[in-house]
Amino acid sequence: MASDRSRRTPLRRRHLRSAAVCIALGAALFTAGALGFSPLGSATPETATSAHTLHGGSLAALQQRVRQLPTDPDAWSALGMAYVQQARQNPDPPTYARAESALRRSLKVQPAENDHAETAMAALAAGRHDFQRALSWALQATTTNPYSAPAYGVLADAYTQLGRYQQAFDAVQRMVDLRPDSTSLARASYMWELRGDERQARTLMSRSLKAAASPAERSFAYTHLSLLAADTGDAQAALNQAQTGLKETSHDSGLLEARARAHTALGDTTQAARDYSKAIAIAPLPHYLLALGELQQSLGRTDQARNQYAVLRAQDAVRKETGARPDTDAILFEAEHGDPRTAVAMGRQAVAARPFIAVHDAYAWALHRAGRNEQALAEADRALALGTHSALFLFHRAMIHQSLGHRSAARDDLRHALSIDPYFHPVHAPEARATLSTIDGAR
Repeated sequence: MASDRSRRTPLRRRHLRSAAVCIALGAALFTAGALGFSPLGSATPETATSAHTLHGGSLAALQQRVRQLPTDPDAWSALGMAYVQQARQNPDPPTYARAESALRRSLKVQPAENDHAETAMAALAAGRHDFQRALSWALQATTTNPYSAPAYGVLADAYTQLGRYQQAFDAVQRMVDLRPDSTSLARASYMWELRGDERQARTLMSRSLKAAASPAERSFAYTHLSLLAADTGDAQAALNQAQTGLKETSHDSGLLEARARAHTALGDTTQAARDYSKAIAIAPLPHYLLALGELQQSLGRTDQARNQYAVLRAQDAVRKETGARPDTDAILFEAEHGDPRTAVAMGRQAVAARPFIAVHDAYAWALHRAGRNEQALAEADRALALGTHSALFLFHRAMIHQSLGHRSAARDDLRHALSIDPYFHPVHAPEARATLSTIDGAR
């Protein structure tokens, strides 16, 4: 019956879809589809606020809607997308399963011309780090509806994570042309950040902030304006952006993490640890746990650091049980605090499925820690191939060069890393300064 309905009036039906459902889906896509925004490849922080909102009623409203309208494909696709969004906040495979069930139901009710469900399926696959499948669904969604900006958003994310950057840039441009709103401008900002143009990235993220239509979009923009400032060594500006965002959304875990980074750079480690702990209480994401553990380690609080690392190991055990692919945080953690040979195996698996620059960097570091520096250098070069200004990536390549006896190259990378952000890491930034001093002293 649904197919008949679709065949009779596909275009009219598309235009008459419920505005409320479209808004819910679009907001969810912004957060879930924004996975690729973080250069480190981690889940993005804005999910916390949005998921909090969902817990407060939106998810329940969507569940009620499908109970009232079980043959409404848009209601099922919006519910599925909301589950994807929720799963992004807390690593939770059963929630992804609920998302898939809802989206399959939408596609069963309406098998054709269902670009909302196809787009959401792409976001679901991206959430599971299955970017080939995400690409397939996103291409299907953009074919079904060539005028869907959210579909081009998830298409751009898939291309980015698969290392097909020019196609990602083109997809973002198409998204901006279709709808120059907060979400598309935020993606455009990230494209420039990848290419090492922070000035243009800040300009576009500021435009994204001005165009923001929801608290989640504003929190996202403030978070990334803070991180962009931090990544260029301007800790006070980073703190100001995070503080301003937290005045509007005090329980946003991403903003708390951004403020923690700024406090760390400014030397207020007590407040930094407090903010990281608050962020973890809201969303125990791996990169929050690793950041707090390494901050505590840098302060000599080894017992507290071990507690964070124990949680990370427990999370990774769940990942292994579910067969999920390792993320960059897990690889870096295993390389630094576990078995480097295991980290190499994880990195090899990750980069085969997701040849994104952050994965190349994590794999490079794992290879270095395992003593395989020739291979590590090739991966580190791939991580920096776009010209991305990442102090951490440069530090990793510098230490690989140093291990290979390439002292001049190591010096150049260390100086570059410290010029970008002298406070880029609580453990590695001091190590970078000490290594640079040693190299300069030996000249």
